[in-house]
Amino acid sequence: MKQAENASRVQYAVAAKMLQSQRDSGAAAIKLIEAATNGISKSGDQLVAAATGLGAVLDVRA
Repeated sequence: MKQAENASRVQYAVAAKMLQSQRDSGAAAIKLIEAATNGISKSGDQLVAAATGLGAVLDVRA
């Protein structure tokens, strides 16, 4: 009985480690996607500004 209990605890520990590893991988993938999206958004804004001239000059009146 004790041996079965120990085997069960080991199986749960391994499963918990695998689940944590998958969570970590998922979080890393999300960060990578967010970083890529931010780069594309900024690049797109710069391209639009260069093509249209918008944002190149700022007029300020008091």
